[in-house]
Amino acid sequence: MVSLKDVARLAGVSMMTVSRVIHNSDSVRPDTREKVSRAIEALNYVPDLSARKMRGKGRQSSTLAVLAQDTATTPFSVDILLAIEQTAIEAGWNCFLINIFSDKDAARATRQLLSHRPDGIIYTTMGLRQVTLPSSLRDRNIVLANCLSTDPELPAYIPDDYHAQYEATEYLIRAGYRRPLCVWLPEGAPATGPRRQGFEDAWKAAGRELEPVAQYYMARGDQYGTDLVAILEPWLREGTPSFDVLICGNDRAAFVAYQILLARGLRIPQDVAVLGFDNLVGVGHLFLPPLTTVQLPHDIIGREAALHIIEGRQISGQQRIPCPLLIRESA
Repeated sequence: MVSLKDVARLAGVSMMTVSRVIHNSDSVRPDTREKVSRAIEALNYVPDLSARKMRGKGRQSSTLAVLAQDTATTPFSVDILLAIEQTAIEAGWNCFLINIFSDKDAARATRQLLSHRPDGIIYTTMGLRQVTLPSSLRDRNIVLANCLSTDPELPAYIPDDYHAQYEATEYLIRAGYRRPLCVWLPEGAPATGPRRQGFEDAWKAAGRELEPVAQYYMARGDQYGTDLVAILEPWLREGTPSFDVLICGNDRAAFVAYQILLARGLRIPQDVAVLGFDNLVGVGHLFLPPLTTVQLPHDIIGREAALHIIEGRQISGQQRIPCPLLIRESA
């Protein structure tokens, strides 16, 4: 195992200087800090900040660590973190969180987390996405929450997008809608394929032709959703929409759609119905009339990921969590 002495030798400084860099002391010159940081990176050194715990008496509480990529810095999936913390408290575990602020920040965040020697690690993201775990996390007691890895054996708790969209489509069919217009999440996003497939399978299972159904993908980027203006324009030129239900990739797209439809003097759902997906935190109450949507089970994902560590579950691979349909006034 790499030691503090090894880092000091490579950087050409004293062990005290290395310690000061690790603890972000202001007394270290920038050039010295840079040399020590490069040595730490080169040796993949992880300081043991948990050593003081070893001096304590009696049994120590277990610790659960969370690596959060955008989860804590945006409001959309913070329920994951709240559920993890609450579950840890209920089980008598300690819990702490380290934010990853960018892809380039992952190595720093991982070193900081491992320095506390946690008993288990949860890696979580805002929005279902595929992640590449830092090499230092290999062979650790780790579980993914709301994200996927290139390693199919790594346990990952994620939404069951396919069955959620399938069941929502069945509801629309029972409600009498016949002419859907679908605007999915950007092509290639992890949730897009399962949701579209769920819709198509439910539509065909009801004996309906898929070919006449208009389906689009939203553009990628932070502003995706606003491109609905261009997508919907051809379908609204005659004043009366040529579709009876708009199926949106998420609630943000539905929010944009509301503005477009209502600005045209169209009534929701009398003239056209709208279906969302997410039950987005901080947005749902802004829809008038209230939006029919699918609930992303962030609280359950967080709880199950925490219990995976706490209970020592031996399961691997993707664990899909059901997403309930919330029937409101828009459909």
